[in-house]
Amino acid sequence: MHLPEQGSLLRIFIGEADRHAGKPLYEWIVLQAREQRLAGATVLRGMLGFGANTRQIHTFKIEALSEDLPIIVEVVDTEENLEKFLDLIVPHIPAGLVTMEKAAVKFYRAGNK
Repeated sequence: MHLPEQGSLLRIFIGEADRHAGKPLYEWIVLQAREQRLAGATVLRGMLGFGANTRQIHTFKIEALSEDLPIIVEVVDTEENLEKFLDLIVPHIPAGLVTMEKAAVKFYRAGNK
């Protein structure tokens, strides 16, 4: 797959406890990105954060361990492909935040296996 030098980075901020069809929402989003043949996706688990649903701090600290830590799903591809992807997934995201920004792609290649 070729990825142009001017790509886009999609960030989806959700909670670890969010679900879709019984599985973690972040997992479903990544599987959908792969099915749509997007360039790549990564899930990041936050150690501390809050969001629109609550002003309570969710943390990984042992004295206040949260079962709903922040999750960020990052997806890189062209803006056009990411917009189509958003049309597919947004109806299935009950709460969260989605951002998109331009990304300068320096290289995109598979390793030798």
